[in-house]
Amino acid sequence: MTSNRLRTFAFLGVLSVLVVSAGPLRAQHIPTPEEFFGHEMGADRQLAGWDRLVAYYDTLGALSDRLIVENVGTSTLGRPFLVIYASSPENLARLDEIQRMNAILQDPRGRSQVEIERAIEESKVVFLQAYALHSTEVAGSQSAAEVVYHFASRDDDVMTEILDETVSILVPGMNPDGVDIVTDWYDQWVGTEYEATGLPELYHHYIGHDNNRDAFMQNTVESQYVATLLFRDWIPQAFIDHHQMGAYTARISLPPYAEPIRPDADPLVWREMAWYGAQMAYKMDEEELEGAIGAAIYSGWGHFGFHWITPFHNIAGMLTESASARLATPLYVHPDQLNGSRQFPEYEEQTTFPSVWEGGWWHVRDIVDRQVVATFSPLELAAKNRETVLRNAYNKAVRQTRRGAEGDVRAFVIPAEQHDPLTMQKMVNKLLLQGVTVERATREFTHEGRVYDTGSYVVSMEQPKRGVIRWLLGKTYYPDNHYTRDREGNPIRPYDMTTDNISEFMGVEVHPAGSAVVADLSIVRDLIDPSGVVTAGASGFVMDGRLNDAFEAANRLMAGGAPVSRARMDGDGFSQGDFIVGPGADMALVRDVAEATGVDLTALGTDPGSAAYPLTPQRIGLFQRFYGGNMDEGWTRLLLEDFSFDYTTIRDDEILRGDLHQRWDVIVLPNDSHRMMVDGGNAEATPPAYRSGFGDAGVAALEQFVENGGLLVTMSQAGELVHAEMDLPVRNAIDGVWGNDFWAPGATLRVDVDTSSPFTWGMPRRALAAFLANGQVYETQSGAESSNVRRLVTYPHRDILESGWLLGEETIADKAAVVAVDKGEGTVLMLGFRVQHRAQTHGTYKLLFNALMTQPEGTMEMAAGSM
Repeated sequence: MTSNRLRTFAFLGVLSVLVVSAGPLRAQHIPTPEEFFGHEMGADRQLAGWDRLVAYYDTLGALSDRLIVENVGTSTLGRPFLVIYASSPENLARLDEIQRMNAILQDPRGRSQVEIERAIEESKVVFLQAYALHSTEVAGSQSAAEVVYHFASRDDDVMTEILDETVSILVPGMNPDGVDIVTDWYDQWVGTEYEATGLPELYHHYIGHDNNRDAFMQNTVESQYVATLLFRDWIPQAFIDHHQMGAYTARISLPPYAEPIRPDADPLVWREMAWYGAQMAYKMDEEELEGAIGAAIYSGWGHFGFHWITPFHNIAGMLTESASARLATPLYVHPDQLNGSRQFPEYEEQTTFPSVWEGGWWHVRDIVDRQVVATFSPLELAAKNRETVLRNAYNKAVRQTRRGAEGDVRAFVIPAEQHDPLTMQKMVNKLLLQGVTVERATREFTHEGRVYDTGSYVVSMEQPKRGVIRWLLGKTYYPDNHYTRDREGNPIRPYDMTTDNISEFMGVEVHPAGSAVVADLSIVRDLIDPSGVVTAGASGFVMDGRLNDAFEAANRLMAGGAPVSRARMDGDGFSQGDFIVGPGADMALVRDVAEATGVDLTALGTDPGSAAYPLTPQRIGLFQRFYGGNMDEGWTRLLLEDFSFDYTTIRDDEILRGDLHQRWDVIVLPNDSHRMMVDGGNAEATPPAYRSGFGDAGVAALEQFVENGGLLVTMSQAGELVHAEMDLPVRNAIDGVWGNDFWAPGATLRVDVDTSSPFTWGMPRRALAAFLANGQVYETQSGAESSNVRRLVTYPHRDILESGWLLGEETIADKAAVVAVDKGEGTVLMLGFRVQHRAQTHGTYKLLFNALMTQPEGTMEMAAGSM
């Protein structure tokens, strides 16, 4: 963080001068939220939109010397993204110094004991809290305004100590766009029969509720802003992500997490969560805010979102989850509607739930009250124990570094030689964005019997973020014990994924090393930004079809008018699946594309002739529905835009028009259920203009699209529609199979790839598939039409699990993960697993990208010839 911070003001410059010149800023009247907004925060049927919230924060920033309100950039849709620093004026005046001392404690490598002791003595506890990530959880954005008001206005002893001994970093709206999307929607229907009905769209433009699954990959700008604070610029001692949950259990879930936890964090992290959580619960009961529970509902092993990855950064990463109302509308809850949850078997008193809420009206104001207490109570504890917290920050960093130096895995080596080296470099950047120390080999070296080229990377485990490295690069096995099975022995669904290994997701080869790597290494200090090399040739250029980025380069070149073709077979200077750029391409365009994508364009010596076929941009339709939107559709949109695929969003009305083959070449159905696509959601509770479900007529139109020569791509569960409606000679082998017979919740599974098909060009022969709930596995049905089926990706005979949790592998052994089925003049491509899952699974992107490129004539005959 630079010393030249941007303080934003709502007032005109002359008014700002008057305020400053009037004397100490705290002498100015600090408007309460009720005075500013005309209602208290959390008032029934009242929501403050983001523009008004920003104006309020600017006002408080102008009036209070306890606050710095910083606009760090814009959101996905262009709204200001705010970060607010709250502390004493004296601390804010030396914020850069506190930041430097905090960095010493969080990574003391190379620091003297004198520097460390000075930092413990003179620094402050840094505590980051975030609100309103999930926008339909409406209380967070409203609570944050009241929290900031308390910081600016309270003068009691508790607040004075908090301000003196801590620095609070507040993110009052982690999804500013969503605050307005939800507020506008709610205001449109309040007072009508559709009051508090669900949104028709995603509340993040691309990823909706999945925005808290993005902390380790940082695909959105909002994630990047928060990750910069958490993982690199500050690395606070504690972090709380304030959320809401369902309405029919405890009133608020507090730290610590329930079992199981993910191992390999420093034990002090888990103790701190329990410590802070006990303080929150204590203060809730002191204020007679009933219904608080800890060590229940949310397990310590979850997705690598912000509150679940932070423990491995040596941050006490915590989650609060308050029971929801109906957006801003009160909800009446009867006693018999209240239920238990994980480690909360019955809705009754237990040691972690001594104050039972008996039911009744539940208001957003009730949530605000609890979130305010959950914000300040841990700060009170941290302030009283400042030196202990800071010394243990140092202890966690030192001990994790020591464990890394003594563990069975001492480092991970990332070879320079990769199937897709540009994707490997992207993975290295993901590690750098986590604040992980990565080194690059400046010379060839040998380690543990392997020779590594110059440009290989080494990630030593001997560093404070050893836990982050272990889970992002190391093989993962989810626990299989009584915490993860019910009383009948059935597996309990984990919270999201059972692995978050980015090397597996991205298809990057990584080698664990059992001994420290000795080589000529230099620390990588900046993100890698490769620039492609252009080598002129008389017959044009070749781009390596194994590179994901070659697809972006091809799209950019075609958009610029360059002739691009694709090799249908190996030839002189090119391989099957490579992209060939004709000699007539504008050289300025070629150089620009190489610079932007990092893809080399290598000289082609001879004309490929019939060994290549011309590409034309395909007319791609991506299906989108209402009823809250579809996150998989949003992620797919984001991915297509990132790789410069031109597409059109199509809804029910476009499908029902018919003649689809005249308007599109490829239609993609993102992961979704047959019911939601065909029948839609709860129509009675939805305004007529936002109802969807294309019905039997839409199914018929899609089937006709295929019959007339179109390519229909079904992603994971969307294959249900084909199985139910189109009478293809394949079945889902795991339909109705679950539990001990088959279970693979968020795991990476080994697959074999037939790389001879245009749908699989550029893929390695062995790959890893991200398999999630509702995935599909394909078995060919007997009969004359079975010859129309091409098994493109299959599961091996045994040893299918790479990372995560898999039960019943024999159920899917030797069966297909991806099939192409010819029907009439067209094809249905069924992708049984999430090939583009959350824009994380780079290693299988090409299974989608190939489908979006022009297919060569005689595709079926080519595949038949390879069998």
